[in-house]
Parts: sequence; structure tokens; C-alpha cells
Amino acid sequence: MTIDSFRFLRLAVLWGALTIALATPARAADEPAAPAPVPAATDSTAAAAQVAPAATATTTATPGTPAAPTTPPPPYSLPWQLRPVAAVNVIRSDTAFAFYDNGMGASGSTVATTLLASYKLTPSLAPLLRVGGVQNNAPAAGVDGTSFVNPIVGLTYAKKVNSIRWAAFAGATIPIGGGGGSMPDAGASAANAAGIRARSAMDNAMFAVNYFTAIAGGGVAYVDHKLTVQLEATLLQLFRVRGDGTASATDSTRTNSTFGLHAGYFIVPMLSVSGELRYQRWLTTPTQLAMGVTSNIASNAMDTVTMAIGPRVHFQVSKGLWLRPGIAYARGLDTPLTTSSYNMVQVDVPFYF
Repeated sequence: MTIDSFRFLRLAVLWGALTIALATPARAADEPAAPAPVPAATDSTAAAAQVAPAATATTTATPGTPAAPTTPPPPYSLPWQLRPVAAVNVIRSDTAFAFYDNGMGASGSTVATTLLASYKLTPSLAPLLRVGGVQNNAPAAGVDGTSFVNPIVGLTYAKKVNSIRWAAFAGATIPIGGGGGSMPDAGASAANAAGIRARSAMDNAMFAVNYFTAIAGGGVAYVDHKLTVQLEATLLQLFRVRGDGTASATDSTRTNSTFGLHAGYFIVPMLSVSGELRYQRWLTTPTQLAMGVTSNIASNAMDTVTMAIGPRVHFQVSKGLWLRPGIAYARGLDTPLTTSSYNMVQVDVPFYF
């Protein structure tokens, strides 16, 4: 790993530390404790949330009658790269470490980090902001590079009916990421491409820095008996706004889609384990520029299939503040990720307040 890699990792660590400070809410001594959050809400591209796994039972009583405990809500397994299905207050630091080779024995690595903030305006509605950066240590004679990618702004609308929760999401990217324009920096441009693969192509709109992307999606989850099963679908419409004719922006418009299945189970209130199957598919055929000639991308690059699995812990740091860190291992299941022997590790640190 290069010196730039270590610098980027230090930046990611500092970024995570900052989220802790930002997430800790100021509370007056006589202010009542906030109830445990009822979470879940992203991207491919974008939000995050989760219900407290072990809410403390409360009691209500009337004069002359014994207090009856209320039943805490069932715990919700927070997805790894799907959007949680709830409107919540959350700050989430999410970093993917990818390790790969060039097919000829030379290895490379990518670190792609995102930071998401969401604030609940009503029990059902929460806007969010997501920013990110990527550092790529290319194999052999490849060009190393670092890039800060397109931010995402969006809005989550969520509802709950008994054991079923659903959420709709609408958002867009702000096309200001590095490595774009008519004369892009080669290292930053290569880092953007590597970042897409490092994040299983589920956040590809953030790395399409020459495009404004409109995002619409929805998810539905069954949450009960310590089990969560969630499905999600997202449509992404890309519009080129800069970099006309460059290798990364040969098309004026592109249409993409992502789909996901998440299943999680709480072994004990403080520990859950979950797996995720992800699928990304281009709905239009992107073109590429090679030796001055524009042609369609290879058929095996039209879609991406990955899976992930890992544990997550859940505990209350202080009144109103929950920490739910997790680590997951992910691997590509088809080409071109299998050709490059991609292995990914995701470190996810959400704070709910």
C-alpha cells in the first residue's frame, strides 16, 4: 500500500471520529431521555437506520391498578448497502476496502468511504445528505489516484403496518466530483471507476462524476420474531452535464438499476448476523471510448452480482444515542469482478440519536 493509501486511511479514521462527536446530542440535565429510535432508511447510491434491538420495557398505571409492561418493538436488522426502511436521525460512516488483481498477478486495493447524515422531520419523513471519497492503489503500472465523488441529497418517506415496513426514496447527485470534466485527472478518474467496483456497483451514481443522476427507489421489509427480510429496487437516470466526449462520458444519457435482498437475525439483543445479495443492471447500453473509437461496453460488464455477510453489534452509548457497528465480507459472483479476484470488506459505523 502506498503512502497515499495510508493518508487516505488516516482520513477515514479521523472522519469516523468526527461522526462520534457530531452524533452526540447536547442534553440539559433535566431533559428527559429520548426514546430508542425506530430506524432504518438509503444509495446505491444513499440513507440508514435501525430499530433499537433491546428497548427497555416501560410501564403505565392508573391509581389502584398494577402497572402493565408494554412490548418493545421487534429488532430490525440494518442492511449493509440497501437503504433502511425508516425515517431516522442518524450519522453513518461506511468504508469499503477492496482487494483485487489485474488478472496477471499484480495486486491493487481501493478504499471507498461515505458519510451519511439524516434528520427526521416527522415520524415518516427524513431528508439526507451523503458525501464520499475514494483512494485507489492501482496494480503494476496503473495510475494511483484519489477523488472526492458526487454528493447525494434525498428524501425518505417511510411507514410501518404491523410486521411490514416500507419506504420510498427520491434523490439526486450533485455533479461536482473529482476526475470529471473535459480534461480529467487520470488518477482520479481511475479511482472513480475502482470505487464503483469496491462498493458492489450499488453506489455507482456517486462515482459517475460527469453526470447528474435522478434516483427513485423503494423497499419493503418483514420485521418480526428477531428476523428481518427486506427487498429493494432502485432506478437511476443519468444526464451528462460535463466532460462531453471523454472516456467516462460518451453518452448524453444512461439508465441504470439496482436490486437487493437482505436477511438478518438477532442471535441475542446485542448481536445480529445478516447476509445480502445485490444485483446491478444497466437498462441502456453504455458506450466506451477506446483508441478514439466509441463502442458498446462488453456484455459481461452490463450487470454485477455480489453477496455479503457479517455480524453487527447494538448497544446504547448514552441516553438517546445508539451505536450499531458492523463488519461484512463481500465477494463478486460474476465477471468482471471474478476475473479480477475481488474481495471486499465493509466497516459500517452508524450512530442513531
